[in-house]
Amino acid sequence: MRKLMVTTFLSLDGVMQAPGGTDEDRDGGFEHGGWSAPLFRMDLLDRMAEVIGRADALLLGRRTYEIFAEAWPLAADDDPIGSKLNTMPKYVASRRLDSVSWQNSTLLTGDVAEAVAALKEGDGGEIQVHGSCDLLQTLIEHDLVDEYHLLFFPVLIGSGKRLFGKGTVPAGLKLIDTTKSESGVVVSTYARGGKVEYGAMGPETDNWRTEL
Repeated sequence: MRKLMVTTFLSLDGVMQAPGGTDEDRDGGFEHGGWSAPLFRMDLLDRMAEVIGRADALLLGRRTYEIFAEAWPLAADDDPIGSKLNTMPKYVASRRLDSVSWQNSTLLTGDVAEAVAALKEGDGGEIQVHGSCDLLQTLIEHDLVDEYHLLFFPVLIGSGKRLFGKGTVPAGLKLIDTTKSESGVVVSTYARGGKVEYGAMGPETDNWRTEL
């Protein structure tokens, strides 16, 4: 089965809305667009180039697709991110689009969760989701995400769209990698870790120090 990996920029309070530009996504009157840009350095760019370089396909929501489709075809031929994004297969989940024109793009039809599950069952390597907040809520709700690659920026936004919304299914995760950028961005990768486990801790429990 193909792995589906989510990579996204997050504020410390979990906001993922419009990290890259003022007018990227103003839904809900959002006024903090571009909050990640001042902290983006070459080491993060290199990290993203490495991550995108291992992708075999992209899965995007409508808004992120339209932003990418407008910007990345303008990249230079020797840009490692642009050349990869422009040439790899891209799948777009949208009820509003009738067609997609960016190179190697396919519009998914029917039920999104079923279409993505079918993609994962097919041949090929890693499927990556970038941005695409609304689509992510569907993927998370249907337990279709295998790995999260999360970049936590040291800012607090206070309001806006969040990665883990009301439809989040309880699940355990396993930290498989973490590092820090020059500008203080913490980059962590989490894989599936089974079900959430529960217990109790504190001095009122028996042998609580020996159990830790």
